[in-house]
Amino acid sequence: MWKKIAEHITQVTAENFEVSDYHSVGGGCINSGYKLTNGSRNYFVKLNQASQIAMFEAEALGLKQMWETQAIRVPKPLCSGTEGNNSYIVLEWLDLGGRGEDKSWEEMGRKLAALHHYEGKSEFGWDINNTIGSTPQINTWNADWAEFWAENRIGYQLKLAKRRGGSFRQSDRLLKIIPELLAGHQPQPSLVHGDLWGGNAGVTVDGEPVIFDPATYWGDREVDIAMTELFGSFPSAFYRGYNQAWPLDDGYQQRKSLYNLYHILNHFNLFGGGYASQAERMIQQLIINN
Repeated sequence: MWKKIAEHITQVTAENFEVSDYHSVGGGCINSGYKLTNGSRNYFVKLNQASQIAMFEAEALGLKQMWETQAIRVPKPLCSGTEGNNSYIVLEWLDLGGRGEDKSWEEMGRKLAALHHYEGKSEFGWDINNTIGSTPQINTWNADWAEFWAENRIGYQLKLAKRRGGSFRQSDRLLKIIPELLAGHQPQPSLVHGDLWGGNAGVTVDGEPVIFDPATYWGDREVDIAMTELFGSFPSAFYRGYNQAWPLDDGYQQRKSLYNLYHILNHFNLFGGGYASQAERMIQQLIINN
């Protein structure tokens, strides 16, 4: 397998690459990750089952689109493919593990705002469906943001939850009032990371901020900011940098819970457990606050 991947790297870089060493590194809870080297050049390789190649192809496309904006550093995708029972994606190797001082996080906030400011689409969605974790993420284009969020995000996750036995009181009511919860909010379509929690952001040893493992689409920029607050907030310098570059719209605090409900429902669909009760509480609170 490693020989095939090395040949693919040679093909796309036009520089001969032969593996001298590889070892396991963190790949998250969905994939396995490896550092691949020939002694002078390093790459990050993620592996999964061959049936998951579409997930890696979508990740490569998302990283490519973010890379092309030159707004914020992401690992540049090189290639993806299958070999035997495995699918793989090869990415630029970045030496993460920097101290993450305030200036780096403030810069990350400014650069994320620059990514969100990048204009390219007039509707919400993406050219293909991708994944959030290993869950399918539906990206059918829609000019109406509230409708997009109700159908492609909350509604779809609720359908998946029902299939696995999840039942949430007044979930139908929530879907009906999403246009009310988002009334008066007319965001521009922004290229968003889509899965921006602390595990998908970091700082290089040189102090450069980096984001990775995206679930890219064109959406409301606030979905990224909301998720940075879901599993423990980013450092305050990040929010300072973002708001200096592009202040959040009025009403963000009310919309934040609706946006983060998507991820809690997805975690229930992936992992079960206490995420069901958390989703239930969020649904009830959204209805009460409407």
